[in-house]
Formats: sequence, structure tokens, C-alpha cells
Amino acid sequence: MSSRGPAEDRHVPVLRDRVLDLLEPALRRPGAVHVDATVGMGGHAEGVLERFPGCTVVGIDRDPEALRLAGTRLARYGERFRPAHAVYDQLGDVLDDLGIAAADAILFDLGVSSLQLDETDRGFAYRVDAPLDMRMDQSAGLTAADVLNTYAAEDLARVLKDYGEERFAGRIARAVVRDRQAEPFTTSGRLVELLRRVIPVASQRQSGHPAKRTFQALRIEVNDELGAWSRAVEAAVARLAVGGRIAVLAYHSLEDRITKRALAAGATSSSPPGLPVELAEHAAYLRLLTRGAEQPDAAETAANPRAASARLRAAERVRASAPTFAPASAPSPPRTPPPKGSVR
Repeated sequence: MSSRGPAEDRHVPVLRDRVLDLLEPALRRPGAVHVDATVGMGGHAEGVLERFPGCTVVGIDRDPEALRLAGTRLARYGERFRPAHAVYDQLGDVLDDLGIAAADAILFDLGVSSLQLDETDRGFAYRVDAPLDMRMDQSAGLTAADVLNTYAAEDLARVLKDYGEERFAGRIARAVVRDRQAEPFTTSGRLVELLRRVIPVASQRQSGHPAKRTFQALRIEVNDELGAWSRAVEAAVARLAVGGRIAVLAYHSLEDRITKRALAAGATSSSPPGLPVELAEHAAYLRLLTRGAEQPDAAETAANPRAASARLRAAERVRASAPTFAPASAPSPPRTPPPKGSVR
């Protein structure tokens, strides 16, 4: 359990006011339902609950400690905050468990959270020697140590290249396989030492800390972040009410690319070329609300350095497709959900 103090003292939500402005038309509806699908320590959710007093927030997170902190932070809002322990690609299951047909607004704040970076025993931070875990939910799944100690060299190289965009992926993978024969990898410090040894010094001077890309790649692999995000963005759009809005904060190019493609596909007509009249079922069902990806300004990145790589995209649902969702109404009373949508 965390001993670093309350969430509101530890977490500065990225682009909070801009996100709230983009979602505002949907959240002003009577009985609006907002899904914060990566609630973390509750910074964005707190902003929604403060600004929109008629809104209920469903807060999803795979990290039980994050949910505990968010629950404490938002306790004063009572039943207006509904926590759910799940991965964000289970958004549809969570809404089903709560008896909610559709959401008026949905937010995703992707990547590793401030909580996970700050808790050094989680293994996310490469500047501190810690167990190589990197699981966002420590109750299940492979750890980063498992990946390093069991993957074949070619599979490990693929992970480092595809998810970390690491130029020296093959060289690093071969070194890991060679070194683990003498002793399995268990801590981040030993991995960082290997990376400093294997990555050319000139590249380290140009590209910053040598562990940055490898740690990102391992984290994405351990948590299936890109696979889960591809599924989650489709599930979110499917459960968005007509007139509802979705906002996504991504922190690296792979996440942002998936977001861009999903929202652009919904904002583009699927009518076959050459048809004189567009068929209604082929019309765009999303309207883009941002021109490209918006970024924090210099003032925000100076105050909150973790915001520097953020990219914000948003869209509005403009028509229904099967199944048809009306604007969301207030959620049903609390009930005990089945395991797949258990409280996060």
C-alpha cells in the first residue's frame, strides 16, 4: 500500500481544463454518465465531478492501488463516483454490470501512471534499482523479469523494436539471452547496467538514458497495452451515445497512431466510390473535435514535465449504428458485479 500521501498531492492531470472543455457539451446533459477508463489517482475524474454536478463518473483502472487512492480522493462525491477494477478494453462489460447502456463521455489517459512511476518497487522507473515487475495489475500475468528470462532472442528483439523503437534491439536481446544463462534477471539495476554496456556511447549521448526505450517496450509487452488499446477504442466508440464525446491522451507514437486511425475511420464515409448518393448506413458516425493531435503548451510542460509527450485527440458521435444507443440516463443503483467487471 502506498505511503506517499494523498492522490491530490501526487498527481497533476494532463490537459485537465482542455479535456473538460472538449467533453462539456456531452456532460451538461441531465443525468450524464462519464467513463474515465484510466482513472488512475482521479485527477480528471475530480475535475468532471466538480464542474458537472449532475454527472456520474464510472472510474475504471486495472491497478487496485490506484482505485483505492482515487476512491479516497473522490469519497466526498458519494455514489456519483463508481469505481470498477478492470482493464479498459473491458469497458463494455463494466457498463453492462452497472446497467448502463451508453456513455455520454469517455476519457482515456494512456500509458504508465504517476502512481506507477512513483512507487519504485513496481519496477517501472529505470533510474531506481527495483524488482523487474512492471505489471499495472500485480495480481496476474507475466512480469518484466519473466519476459527477459523466458523469451527467445528473436521474440525479445521484436518486442524491443516494435514497442520501444529501439535501434539496437537485436544486440540487446542477444546480450540478455547470454547473460541470463549465468543468472536470471530480477532487478532493474542489472538490466540498466547491461544496456549501458551494449548500447554505443555515441547513441547514449544523442538519445538520452539508454534504458528508456527498453523499459517502455517491456511495460507495453507485460501489460498488452497496444492490443488492449486497439480493443478498447473500438469498444468505447461502440458504447458512446449519439452526441457523446470521447477524448484520448496518448504519450507515444504507437498509441497515438491507433487512436488516429480509429477516430479517422469513424469520421470518414464508407460509401463505395462512384455512388451518386451516399447511403445513410455509410455516412461518418464520428466528427473530429481536434485538428490533428493537440499538445500541452510550454507553461503546462514546465509545471508538469510528464505532460511533455502528451497528444490529445477527441471526437463526437454524430449518428448511431447497430446497436443504437440513446443518450445515457442515470446509472442503476449499485449492485455486486460478476468477477469480469469487478470493482477496480
